Amino acid sequence: MTAANPQAVTEPVPAASGAARQAAGLPRLLPPAPGVREDLEAHLARFGHLPRAGLSPTSLIDAAEQAGLTGRGGAAFPVYRKLAVVRRARGRKVIVANGAESEPASRKDAALLWHAPHLVLDGLQMAAEAIGADQVYLYLHRGQEGKIARALHERTAAGLDRRGIVVTQAPPRFLAGQETALVNRIEGGPALPTFASPLVPERGIAVHNVETLAHLALIARYGPDWFRQVGTAAEPGTMLATIHRGGRPEVIEAPLGSQLSTLLDHSGAAQAVLIGGYHGTWLPASAVDENLTLDNRTLKRHGAALGAGVLAVLPGQVCGLREAARVTRYLAAESAGQCGPCLNGLPRIAAAMAELAGSRPRRKTREDTERWAGLVTGRGACHHPDGTVRFVRSALTVFADELRRHATGRCSAPSSQPFLPLPDRMPMSEEDWI
Repeated sequence: MTAANPQAVTEPVPAASGAARQAAGLPRLLPPAPGVREDLEAHLARFGHLPRAGLSPTSLIDAAEQAGLTGRGGAAFPVYRKLAVVRRARGRKVIVANGAESEPASRKDAALLWHAPHLVLDGLQMAAEAIGADQVYLYLHRGQEGKIARALHERTAAGLDRRGIVVTQAPPRFLAGQETALVNRIEGGPALPTFASPLVPERGIAVHNVETLAHLALIARYGPDWFRQVGTAAEPGTMLATIHRGGRPEVIEAPLGSQLSTLLDHSGAAQAVLIGGYHGTWLPASAVDENLTLDNRTLKRHGAALGAGVLAVLPGQVCGLREAARVTRYLAAESAGQCGPCLNGLPRIAAAMAELAGSRPRRKTREDTERWAGLVTGRGACHHPDGTVRFVRSALTVFADELRRHATGRCSAPSSQPFLPLPDRMPMSEEDWI
């Protein structure tokens, strides 16, 4: 498939262009007018009403399967499978739009909810009808409710929705958007991950990222063939991604399969690229060539994945070891502390990374870090330890030359200014999960 040019937004204002109704053109999700937040009138002018007449619940699930739509929250799980499992489940049915973007480097979901909230809410309503939902939730971080309240009021006044939506707050924790943590929260408990048995969809609960639902709303309108007009055969459609190149982050919408070198447009001074976010993978800047594309099939060959849709180009003047140590400390502090890998393993790894990022670390520290990483992998209550270890191991590989410099008391980076974004404060108490 041919890839159209990506359309970008600079947080929080989109800079998209192009005809809204163009068959396969961009933007699909983001508004065509830069800086304009779509109200209901503008949304309906661009897309029209949802085509409920003649569209059965099972036909929407079939359309999602034919379109090849996968989740845009990180796992890239086929959307139709989750919908079908929940539809078949006995008892109550629950649908949740997950907008709790807990990845500090990601802005895509916030940009979508701010600029095109009605597309997300359309998808939520369609998914609710597809599974026969009794309860419909929108899960957001504190402070976002006001942004979505206007859209919900517009829809209520217009009598647009068949099901009411309950907005639930997520605490400002990295793991608050994890599927089992989310379920615990909407059921009145703390947003803590749990060992899930049976799986969440088998319990009659469908959790979908807000971008995923926006794509579903478009498939309902224009069909699977339209959706597949961009992207690749294996991974069709577009995706939103957050790009960090220095300065303010940008949110772009690009077809899957786009060349990363074109999207990132980094200078020769860049030393590395972080792909997927803080549970993602560091790659050397030299790996970003015409053969590396924005899709999981290609990235897998490099041990990477799209994950949270974060692409961060590390400038040459910043120490990659220091950045990795900062993020690892944050990830260790953000663990739920419910299992050995999080309670004991991650703090040790974080302390070791801090030493490696300092001057003249002990030779044994690198060996200990690798050993502890192997001990925590696959043993957590959730995938937080695995994601953290993936981030750490790739940093040790990509910044191996810097490790050798630090061992002799040197550092190649002239700047100590932090590059990757982190929250202003670390969690301090158990109340941070509520």
